[in-house]
Amino acid sequence: MRMPQILCRLAMIVLITLLFSPPVQAVDELKQGVPTDLAKLEQKIIEQPDLADLIGYAYRSSPLIKAARAEWRASVEQYRVTTSFDDPEVMVEGMYMSDAARDFANPEDWKVSLVQPIPLPGKLAKAGDVATSEAQISRLRLDLTVRDTTLRIRESYQELLYLREAKRLAAANRELLDQLRKAGETASSSVNRASLVDVMKAQAQTGQVGYDMLLLEESALTEQVRLNSILNRPAEAAIGPLRADTMLPVLYSLQEIYPLAEVNLEEIRIAQANINKAQAMVDLTRYDTLPRFTFGVSYGDLNQKQQLGVQAGLSLPLWHGKNAGRMAAAQAESDKTRAQWSAEVNEARIAAREVYFRLQNSERLVRLYRDDLIPQANRAMQTAETWYSQNQGSFSDYIETVATWYNFQLASARARADYGTFLARLESIAGRPLTERGAKAEEVPPVSAEETK
Repeated sequence: MRMPQILCRLAMIVLITLLFSPPVQAVDELKQGVPTDLAKLEQKIIEQPDLADLIGYAYRSSPLIKAARAEWRASVEQYRVTTSFDDPEVMVEGMYMSDAARDFANPEDWKVSLVQPIPLPGKLAKAGDVATSEAQISRLRLDLTVRDTTLRIRESYQELLYLREAKRLAAANRELLDQLRKAGETASSSVNRASLVDVMKAQAQTGQVGYDMLLLEESALTEQVRLNSILNRPAEAAIGPLRADTMLPVLYSLQEIYPLAEVNLEEIRIAQANINKAQAMVDLTRYDTLPRFTFGVSYGDLNQKQQLGVQAGLSLPLWHGKNAGRMAAAQAESDKTRAQWSAEVNEARIAAREVYFRLQNSERLVRLYRDDLIPQANRAMQTAETWYSQNQGSFSDYIETVATWYNFQLASARARADYGTFLARLESIAGRPLTERGAKAEEVPPVSAEETK
């Protein structure tokens, strides 16, 4: 018996509907929250960049940030996958008698079935909670990547600023030593042997400063390559003169920074999101220990009679050990995430205390050199120059005061760079600027029109 025409049309409609139905309407297209005008930023970096220019460039071009953003976008889309029903299954069955097997288009009996698994009420909602937690974790990882990239830029900025300043100081010191050496060489014909030794000492110090300049130049080029790699620029791309930031004091005490870190630090926030995810997994696992239902309909021709069938199936979670193991594993994972949260809080406190100490020590050194040692070295150098010009002091004393002034200037520049570096680290821990009260941390610009709940 041939399949009736109406049955053929019905089967075709079902298959076409299931196989070629349009996809669910996509969420609004993800869009950048800030314009990507890299050309203008590139020109600023070549001419005279500041920290804001470098950070803005990195946000638009860093491959690490792009990867973290794509990971977050994928986790957002996963919500729709997780909260949807499983795909239905369509089966077309034909039965042939042995002597009629050659006539494929005319089965003796046939049947078309449509089967759909149905989750228990509430299971998809719990699965959505898990997907939401994963999306939140991915977003926090994006924030973490932006924070780490910003910190690396600030550290490299301070280091490059120091190396260039140290090179300038070395050049000035070498010029002064050259002048002193020439003056000593001119006077060496009329002085005793001790003056000749002093001239040789000046020549040695001039050579040492020249070597220092070479090392500083190579170190500055290396640091420039490191900064360009963070920005995803060519390794040898030019970076113009850097603008030195004003050194501002920290207005928050250590006891105020601790709670800020617990609220804002990305590692702690990720640990808290993992707790929420683990608890959602515990709730979802409970549904895995309950029966699962399957419903279906079928239509066919059996024994030359048209038949309509209804199917219902039920899984039986009889194995208590398997179900208990599932729940115990989910609960253990929840306990682990809580312990990890406590560990992250403790690590944040240790890091904050260590960085705060180093920051305070750098500030003390800056003040010591600026207010005490460098002024003393300036006065000593002027006195030594006066005494030497009046034949009341030795050439060696003059050279020693110049070397002391040079070392103090280098140490002061190093302390200022360390202060900027440790301030950047402490602010990354606190999650906000610490040199002004009430300031808020800059948020990561949005990259999608809406987030999943």
